[in-house]
Order: sequence, then C-alpha cells, then structure tokens
Amino acid sequence: MSADRSGPVLVLILGDQLSPALSSLADRHPDDTVVLMAEVMDEATYVRHHKAKIALVLSAMRHFAAELREAGWKVDYVELDDPANTGTLTGELARAVARHGARGVQVTEPGEWRLRQAMEQWRTDLPVRLRVLPDTRFICPLPDFYAWAAGRKELRMEWFYRDMRRKTGLLMEGDKPVGGRWNFDAENRAGPEPGATFPVPPHFAQDSTSSAVIALVQQRFSNHFGTLDNFCWPVTRAAAQALCMHFINKRLPHFGRWQDAMVTGQDFVFHSLLAPAINLGLLDPLDICRAAEAEYHAGRAPIEAVEGFIRQIIGWREYIRGMYWLDMPGMATANHLDAHRPLPDFWWTGETKMRCLSEAVRTTRDNAYAHHIQRLMVLGNFALLAGLKPAEVADWFLAVYADAYEWVELPNVAGMALHADGGRLASKPYAASGAYIDRMSDYCGSCAYKVQLKTGPQACPFNALYWHFLARNEGKLGRNPRLAQPYANWRRMSEEKRTETLASADAFLATLEPAEPGWARQA
Repeated sequence: MSADRSGPVLVLILGDQLSPALSSLADRHPDDTVVLMAEVMDEATYVRHHKAKIALVLSAMRHFAAELREAGWKVDYVELDDPANTGTLTGELARAVARHGARGVQVTEPGEWRLRQAMEQWRTDLPVRLRVLPDTRFICPLPDFYAWAAGRKELRMEWFYRDMRRKTGLLMEGDKPVGGRWNFDAENRAGPEPGATFPVPPHFAQDSTSSAVIALVQQRFSNHFGTLDNFCWPVTRAAAQALCMHFINKRLPHFGRWQDAMVTGQDFVFHSLLAPAINLGLLDPLDICRAAEAEYHAGRAPIEAVEGFIRQIIGWREYIRGMYWLDMPGMATANHLDAHRPLPDFWWTGETKMRCLSEAVRTTRDNAYAHHIQRLMVLGNFALLAGLKPAEVADWFLAVYADAYEWVELPNVAGMALHADGGRLASKPYAASGAYIDRMSDYCGSCAYKVQLKTGPQACPFNALYWHFLARNEGKLGRNPRLAQPYANWRRMSEEKRTETLASADAFLATLEPAEPGWARQA
C-alpha cells in the first residue's frame, strides 16, 4: 500500500446500487471524491442474462451517472465499448486507482457472494486501502438477521416477518397487528374470473440514452435469451416512482385477492412490477410500504391487499436476503433431494404442449418477467417434480429475469422451489399436481393435455409427476408431517395403480430433450 498518495477517494458504485443515499457516498464530499461506474462484460455474461436485463441495468447506470453529475459529483464512467475496457470490475478498479492517483477506495457491500469474494482479493491486490460499508438500503442489517437466526431450530419467515412489523411499525396498533391478524394470506388465493380486466402498465418512452443502450445490447448480446421488442422497465428514479404510483392507485386495491391468479395473455395482472426498480436501488422499499399502508388507512385498499404486499417486501425480501448470506456458499451447491435431470430444451424455447409452461416461458422471453406463482408453482413446481438439477435451474432463473440477482434468486429456487436445502427455508416442498394449476389459472382449458386424467399420454404430466416425486423421495420426505396426508393417499392406492402412475411419469420424462450446454452459463 502506497503511503504518499494524496489523490481523491474512489467510490465504486455497482450496477444494482443506484441510490443517492448509498452508504459509500454518505460520508464523502464531491470535492474529494471520484465516483467510478463501469460496464463490464464479466457482469453481463457470468450468466447469459436476458437482453432486457442487460439493457435495464446499463441504461439505469447511465441515467444514474447523469443524476450524480447534476448533483455535483465527479463521475468516471467506463462504457462497455471503451477500447481500454478490461471487461472486469477488478481491472477497471485497478485502472481507475492509477488514473486518479486515488488514496483509497470505498464501496457498499455487494449483493452477491462472488463479488464479496472478489472484494476480499482487492484488499490484497490494490495499492490502497479498501473500505467496504454495509448496504443500508435493506431494513434488516445482516448482523441483526444473524442474531435473529442464532439458536433457532426453525428459521421460518413468518416469525421473522412479525419482528419486522414490530421494528417498522407498519400495520401495527401498539404491539398488535392491525385487523387482529398478522397474515391475511387466506383471503389472497382467488383464481381468475371470466371477463376480468386489468390495468395497463404505464409505458416509458425511450430517450436517447436508452435507445443507444438497446442498440448496443442488440449488437453485442444478440445470442442471449429474450427479446427487447417489449422493453418496458423504468430506468430512472422518476419513472420508477411513476410506476410505483400507478401500482398504488390502480393495482394495489385488487393485488391481494388475485395475486396468485394466472391468466392467458395477461402477463402482469395486478402485480406491482416494482421488483426490478427496487433491486436496482431506484426505489426505497420502506417508502413503498408506507405508501401502501397509507392507502389502507385512507380506506382505498383492503387490509388483505396491503398486508400481502408489505409482507412480500419487509418479510419475504428481507428474509431471503438474510438466508442467502447465512447459508452461502453451501446454498449454491445444495441438492438434498439428489436431483440430476438436465434442464429441458423447452425452458428456453417454450415449445411444449403444456400450456402453463409455454405461457410462463413466453412471458419470460418477452418481458424478462413472470409473476411469483408462475415462477414457483409452474416452473419451480415442474423442476421439483421432474428432478431437475438445482444448479441448472438456478442459473436459468438468474439469467432470465429483470429482477434476478443471486441473493434473491438462489434462496427462492434452491430453498423455496426445489427443497434443495433440505427444508432450511420452507417446511415442505411446494409440490402440486395439475389440480392446483387448474384452480389458479385458465391455462388447462386450452391445453393439449387433460388435467382430469391422471395417467396416460393425454393426462396432464403434473399429475403422475406429483406421485413420482413423492415415491422416489419417500426416504427423505416420508416423515414430514406436512406430507402425511399425501403419503397416506399414495399408500392406499392399489399396487396396480401405483405402477401405472409411475410408468406414466417415466414415459413423459423420457420425452424431455435436454437443453444445449452453455445457454445459461458457459463452462
């Protein structure tokens, strides 16, 4: 480390840290600081991100850099096509330290394990001191989560969520929950209704910055999954706030009841669409929750909608982040159910006769988005029942969604969807037959398969796969109290029926064509 440097402090801001109140800026003054932002190929291709995800991040970064300059900060911005760009954050940080004669570097802690490990190496490799600061944009600091988890036999989200309600005061009357209940999820399970209409999300016109980024992505990442034809995500703080107000005013009152419903051709239903902006740092999650709470108190949104939305933000989002850091790096390789089937090709092409899966892949391709039930109970459920490799499924989810960063994606896939963590996160696997999809969607009526049939070539594959999953995992799941009834039903079946069911599932699994290697993560 050089002792005679007298240059500025270099503040590195990552692509998902686009917040003016970022901890790495909080104690700095523009007169003695250079902000470094860099577009690098490593970050765009460590998994082969959806074109719209790359366009969203790069455009939002460029707009945030302009916002910082307007606020008086000196910003050193390295674009992807800069001939001197090394293609890595490590390389660009080293170049910037030398270029500015920086006396030190500080950064807000990253959201992903791989970057945290890179930062530890920077401490050795950089000729200046590195200071890594906590990410204060989350409501629950990681040390507080670790303290909450310490000594608990079960780390269930519901108990964490109640503590977060007490901490924030959201929907609280003293020490009691508003409405006398912590959770109104039972009211939030309505299926689709014929003739229902849904508000159209606002369209954000592309300015010259976004247009240039989209052209760049089309040129440099043409072989990545997805399309940019429907690019719809806000890339500025003002646009993100406009989307937030659209949700609060137009969608929130109906969000709760129909949050689990799936409707053919209706990609957004009443969902908020705010996760990409929140995860980029364009919106403050606590501010959004307070805005939703105000709608309840004003009588404009029912308690089940507001509570359900707030639970997703201060409960599930914060809990998932804590579990990620608590269980890494083991979470990335967990495979408790010993699932090894490769990802099917139709997860990329959408070419399957199963209407629910083709719709989930289509909206993913078109929008870099699918709502949480499509992800969990269609895609995740299929991956669980078919025994797909958790690492391949996680790479796919990380690659294809605009809101996906490993801290949020991996726990949802490995823990919630695939039970690969052995029940650390969810008390039972989220396994379901075709009956659940039929109840929560209108897909089955136009599907080539018949959801009423349990076995045979015309039967909904989810039906036989459900029992196949339970049968092959009975040694690990048979004593789970939440699966006692399904296993009792399986054991009551005749030997002939069980054999027929397993054969039907095996026949379907034999038709699955594996995807070509390298679609999500190149070796």
